[in-house]
Amino acid sequence: MRDTSVTPHRPRPLRRVLVAAFATLGLAAAAATVSAPSADASAPTPPSGWSQVFLDDFNGTAGTGVSTSNWQYDLGTSYPGGAANWGTGEVETMTNSTNNVSLDGSGNLRITPLRDSAGRWTSGRIETNRTDFQPPAGGKLRVEARIQMPNVTGVAAEGYWPAFWMLGAPYRGNYQNWPGVGELDIMENVQGLNKVWATLHCGTNPGGPCNETTGIGNSTACPGSTCQSGFHTYSMEWDRSVSPEALRFYVDGVNYHTVTASQVDATTWANATNHGYFIILNVAMGGGFPDAFGGGLDGDTQPGHPMLVDYVQVLQSGSGGGTTPPPTGNRDAYSPIQAESYDSQSGSTTETTTDTGGGQNIGSLANGDWALYKGVKFGSTAATQFYARVASGAGANVSGLVEVRLDSRTATPVGSFALANTGGWQSWRTVPANISSVTGTHDVYLTFTSGQSADFVNVNWFDFGH
Repeated sequence: MRDTSVTPHRPRPLRRVLVAAFATLGLAAAAATVSAPSADASAPTPPSGWSQVFLDDFNGTAGTGVSTSNWQYDLGTSYPGGAANWGTGEVETMTNSTNNVSLDGSGNLRITPLRDSAGRWTSGRIETNRTDFQPPAGGKLRVEARIQMPNVTGVAAEGYWPAFWMLGAPYRGNYQNWPGVGELDIMENVQGLNKVWATLHCGTNPGGPCNETTGIGNSTACPGSTCQSGFHTYSMEWDRSVSPEALRFYVDGVNYHTVTASQVDATTWANATNHGYFIILNVAMGGGFPDAFGGGLDGDTQPGHPMLVDYVQVLQSGSGGGTTPPPTGNRDAYSPIQAESYDSQSGSTTETTTDTGGGQNIGSLANGDWALYKGVKFGSTAATQFYARVASGAGANVSGLVEVRLDSRTATPVGSFALANTGGWQSWRTVPANISSVTGTHDVYLTFTSGQSADFVNVNWFDFGH
């Protein structure tokens, strides 16, 4: 959803505003999975060449909450320190009550907006614990869900705003960097209309290269049954195997919206795509987007119509790196650099990782260890951010610094972050750090410094941002 405020939306940045109809760009795409006929269909088996990196089928006892190993609840009317009303003007209070968010016992999640006798609205909003969903270098990522929108239309649907969307990982805990960190709206709907919107939010607000707060979007009617009367599969494919890089949006396998890196400047695209994303499911009530289509909540709006979610699945294709480094001078600072693709190193081991579809990470990293990555291209616009996907099973009171040095492993670090135990050697998180401005092409050293001799970190990948 789109955030209409200076804060990243709501992350939904501003969906509440009129989404302009942009002509769909004609990039060929792999077909997304078509909606299955039953209400509690299982997630389809990944097609050949794809691996499953996340799945929640929402199987469980009726009336229970979602799996907190997969999801966290957003509560209240804003993020801590973020814009009021989730930055979009919506009026509901989000709760973790099973009245608002629960399994239905038939393999579906129900997010149900309710109104009490005083006219106050409650609803539900959940987001994945993981923030690392992005395609591997040279590969693809597909994020999809099979959803039936709230089955309500006409005046009774006024103010309904169901959504399935994603926010850039740097938004979590910041809440002031939208829309630059990116928002991918895979499914939005308002007012019970038989229409699905897909939108990329990026750049600056208002205006900017991504036309905020509207974003770069398009819409289409649901094929076959209406969006409200049946389940449909909504998906987004993020393709790094083509040039320019592309985002493709689908409903039931029909590609109705595509955005490519060539539509905005390189810095805007890099800032929106040089990191992982997390997934959000919610039903908002009222706000700018419904207002743009005939008005929001009033006495005719009927509470109690849930959005049903059969499954959420994330698939990946492509290797995402390897032990063979790219040619010198051919590493992109703004795409993930796989840690195991070093040119040389001291003190590390390489092992299979459980993170984001497999691959490898470097581990056994302790004080004095290092890894070298030659020929990293930063370009003419200065990089000011460093991101690394790291994990730690270090013991109590064991911690250390992950440092970035340029052209010499004894050079003064341009940036660093501290790390202690994250919950295990395969318990991954993406950690950001500020760095001194870097342009041009450099050999990048990751160095590891600690006051203890014990291992303190594993590294899966790293990249940079503006």
